[in-house]
Amino acid sequence: MKNSKVDYQVIGERTFNLQGYEKLTQKQYQREKFGLRVELIKLQESVIKENRKVAVVFEGRDSAGKTDTAKQFSKYLIPKQVKYVNLGIPTEWESKHWFKRYEKLMPKNGEMTFFDRSWYNRALIEPALGFCTQRQYKNFMKNVNDWELEYINNGTEIIKFYLSIDKTIQRNRLNARKNSPIKHWKFSHIDKMIIDKFDVLTLYKEQMFKKTSTKICPWIVIDSSNKRLARITAMHYLLNSIEYVNKKVLKPRKWSKEIKSYSYSYEGELFDGLTYNQYKILSENLG
Repeated sequence: MKNSKVDYQVIGERTFNLQGYEKLTQKQYQREKFGLRVELIKLQESVIKENRKVAVVFEGRDSAGKTDTAKQFSKYLIPKQVKYVNLGIPTEWESKHWFKRYEKLMPKNGEMTFFDRSWYNRALIEPALGFCTQRQYKNFMKNVNDWELEYINNGTEIIKFYLSIDKTIQRNRLNARKNSPIKHWKFSHIDKMIIDKFDVLTLYKEQMFKKTSTKICPWIVIDSSNKRLARITAMHYLLNSIEYVNKKVLKPRKWSKEIKSYSYSYEGELFDGLTYNQYKILSENLG
């Protein structure tokens, strides 16, 4: 994969963000997303014609926006040649044969696969919450780079995104989920554990970056405090870091900073006429 030539702002060592998108309106967001989806279809057509294999991984804390982002990528692609993967609790056999659980789901020739959480569950959630043994965790960390390298050497292109949020935003989003009349069923005792184990998961996350963000298959960390911005950033990075036929390099637009009114939709209710600060508070706390 080639490094992106798009004007990315690099924050820290591995975090990417787009410049000029902080105050994107809903109309501008939809227009930008449409252009990105046109390019995603071009990419998929190239993958199909050239029998390529592309795996895109989305990891991050609960409520970081992994599911929405993965589905935004795959929404308008040719269904027969794309897979969206979101696995549940592993069986006893799958837990003991961790990599084999995912081998059958990796993309075949002409396919793109989007993983909403992935084999890296064993590097993050499972050890942080005690769902695997330390022996299983260490075995995974010892072998995962070689496992990925084998796929890469056999032609699979792997892109790994980590959607990042801080403790306050996660707590606010999970509380909003818990108190929502239509989303409260999604809140579970696991969510409570995740909040309590925030700092523990941070330690495992740092180890994952340190040991598995290789030159050939790095982690791309994206600020997901604004989910819409995170989706666009991830799309831009993928499209500009991978080659395909009739590629159009999409440079970030210089959106006006003089926008005076924002709108935000949550559970069917439209909040209109918002200032940017009001919009920012809603997007960060409700997702």
